[in-house]
Amino acid sequence: MAVISLYYRYLERLTGADKETILKRLPMLGSDIERIEENHVDVEFFPSRPDLFSVEGVARAMKGFLGIETGLPGYNVTPSGISFSVDPGLASIRPYLGTAVIRDISLDEEAILSLMGLQEALHWALGRGRSKVAIGIHDLDRVTPPFRYIAEERTRAFVPLDYDREMTMEEILEEHPKGRAYAGIVRDFQRFPLIVDACNQVLSFPPIINGELTRVTGESRNLLLDTTGTDERAVMTAVNILCTALADAGGRIESVEVNGTFMPTLAPTTRLVSARECSALLGIEVTPAELSLLLHRMRYSAEPAGDDKVRVTVPCYRADIMHDWDIFEDAAIAFGYENVRAELPPTFTIGKAHPVITIASCVRALGSGLGYQEVIPFTLTSERVMYTRMQHPVVPGTLCVLHPITEENTMVRTGILPLLLETLQFNRHRELPQRLFAVGDVVEELETYQRAAFVSLHPGADFSEAYAVADALSRELSIPYTPGESGDPAFLEGRRGNLILEGRVAGTFGEIHPAVLNAFELEHSVAAVEIDLRAVPGYPSGLGTP
Repeated sequence: MAVISLYYRYLERLTGADKETILKRLPMLGSDIERIEENHVDVEFFPSRPDLFSVEGVARAMKGFLGIETGLPGYNVTPSGISFSVDPGLASIRPYLGTAVIRDISLDEEAILSLMGLQEALHWALGRGRSKVAIGIHDLDRVTPPFRYIAEERTRAFVPLDYDREMTMEEILEEHPKGRAYAGIVRDFQRFPLIVDACNQVLSFPPIINGELTRVTGESRNLLLDTTGTDERAVMTAVNILCTALADAGGRIESVEVNGTFMPTLAPTTRLVSARECSALLGIEVTPAELSLLLHRMRYSAEPAGDDKVRVTVPCYRADIMHDWDIFEDAAIAFGYENVRAELPPTFTIGKAHPVITIASCVRALGSGLGYQEVIPFTLTSERVMYTRMQHPVVPGTLCVLHPITEENTMVRTGILPLLLETLQFNRHRELPQRLFAVGDVVEELETYQRAAFVSLHPGADFSEAYAVADALSRELSIPYTPGESGDPAFLEGRRGNLILEGRVAGTFGEIHPAVLNAFELEHSVAAVEIDLRAVPGYPSGLGTP
């Protein structure tokens, strides 16, 4: 989740509303207020709405939501006469470039902070830590067009941002803080990506660092935007979001010719949606005319197109609109969730606990009784955490995310234990001992079932502790297991075992292997247990399991 600092004075100036009104309505726009400070508020937005990662983006949305300015924002793009060439040698390195010129902009301190925050938030949400998308913003008046995006020798030198001496690109990767942080993205390439002007002056070494030459200050009036990456759609999404934010800040957008193509266009897209489908999904009756008015408040252009259809024009910065239901969600926000009438369900039922919930509750009681603290890890994780660090092969049938937003959330978990080790990694600065457990859903071969895992971190954690916990859990849960040898490479050989039930493995316990401890940056031994709760008597079979 992205946490954005919104400065009151700047936000009030762009929105045309007072601070109290904005703070009251912000949560209803789909955000969570983290902290209210004297001169700003920190607000958390979902990664799916990168257009809200700046004061300008929030002000644009709030103006529509509050009815101050509704409908599709208009953005004019005029030719700049500037060109950019892309070296074919970048095809296997970092092939895509997005760019634009922003003129006649005046940036005060709060506007610069908003721009820097937007840049870093986009690096996180769209860029996967700059590997997929990286953004550079330059003072255009300090360089000479046309510009070239080239694959350059690693020994090329320039003065990087925040330094006063020249460094080669290899030195930057070794010595500069940004170089050390992002070196892994480019280190293995024989040549490095570089952006230079007509005088061969360096603007940027993407995705690592800009040159000191083009530092943006409060005196900068004309800017050059460069966005490079490995995914063309993500690159152009970043360009659209940055350009519209800078236009809302008072800038004038101009296009740049890149290998014969002019960018950006900032052109909206059009969809045809059904008012009846919207009504059925939201549970509120809306006509095409009413749906159009709601969407105008969310900064769309919309008009009825018959008895059921609405023609919707989507602004270029709304990269999250991938389905009609995304538009219907915005209609619900405009309608106001607080205005949806609460109704009793039409069917009367008597509820009772599902057997799975009952079993999970028993595990929680046992975990607390054994002195462990419950945590709730995320359901989404990555192959690196679930398999690579655990020294496990990838499980066939793993449910992967088709379009992951970040590299940390690429699959649905197939186990609980790796996520507990990751939790220990995040809390390795805390006092010892640390004893944690978790119980929850996992998915394998499109089947959802439940597992439980326990970890104990302290210098004396050993096989005996793990076996004692596994035995206590099995006894209290009435699992008639037989102990057996385990070959799980996540555990230390000779100090690992399986819980065998009717010829299959129902659980694994033992000491975590040193290589796994190193992968999770843990300095002390860990005793661990993981149990498949399908082994518990009374666990339901077949459909209907939550």
